Amino acid sequence: MSRKIDRRTFFERSAVSSAGLFLGGMVAGCSVKKSEGISDYDVMAEVMRYRKIDAHEHVDLYSGGPEVQIDFADRLGIERLVVSKPVTTQTGTPDEFREANDHILKAMKLYPDRIMGQVTLNPQYLKESMEEIKRCVDQGMVGIKVYYQVKINDPLFYPIIEKSIDLKMLILMHANCQLGMAGYRMKYDTHLNPNTSLPEDFVEAAKRYPEAMLQYAHTGGGGDWEYACKSFRDYPNIYVDTSGSNNEGNMIDFALEYLGEDRLFFGTDTSYYQGVGDVLASELNEVQRKKIFFENYNAVLRKGGRDVA
Repeated sequence: MSRKIDRRTFFERSAVSSAGLFLGGMVAGCSVKKSEGISDYDVMAEVMRYRKIDAHEHVDLYSGGPEVQIDFADRLGIERLVVSKPVTTQTGTPDEFREANDHILKAMKLYPDRIMGQVTLNPQYLKESMEEIKRCVDQGMVGIKVYYQVKINDPLFYPIIEKSIDLKMLILMHANCQLGMAGYRMKYDTHLNPNTSLPEDFVEAAKRYPEAMLQYAHTGGGGDWEYACKSFRDYPNIYVDTSGSNNEGNMIDFALEYLGEDRLFFGTDTSYYQGVGDVLASELNEVQRKKIFFENYNAVLRKGGRDVA
């Protein structure tokens, strides 16, 4: 996709893209200085103009408890955080996922107007997983977050997907797609867990369950996001989030071209400043920014009566 931009636009986008790297040291009111007569660009004023739902976040996993996430959210005007604590072991026992979900329920009680929880589970333990969905949804959780114990298209997942359809609830799946070269795409030769869901797995699940809502995680996590976006083009029930720490400059614009403006979610996966800066630096119009930052995820929540007013 080739687009021409004028000198002013180039400076503005360069400033915002760079801001994704150093916003942490800035406070409201700071500005990025531009040259040759172009007026100062107030990055934080731009950041705070938009309502935001962070569609991919964690607590008690990598970067401390919920107070840490709320602090970041306050600095960046993130209104709601959709959080989980996935079980990252291969075992993923019921005791492990119940304990993880208890962390989320505690965080929800501490910040009821800010944190929206996702239940984590392991389809290898179907009875316990279904019980856990009921327990956590009854206490206000809004979605399901699963890891790599079982692929999204494995028959073990069918009852979980069917339950999510009944609840009108999104499934966020930890996923990956390793980079390739000259038509060759690596599979598991860089120690990727063999049960990690790939784009093809999402497509198969989306075909089988067109009523399901599936979120492909952390498109900006360093994998072959171009291949993923191309794979999902014809499957409107697959959404992608923009989270990750390896976001290339044109990732969001590329995803917009292939998926449209209604299937992209703003997310950080703890890369807060970069996550916000990347959206602002992309070639999005005002309507598209509002959709990605807030409205798209809220529209999914609305399907189950869980939307933010």
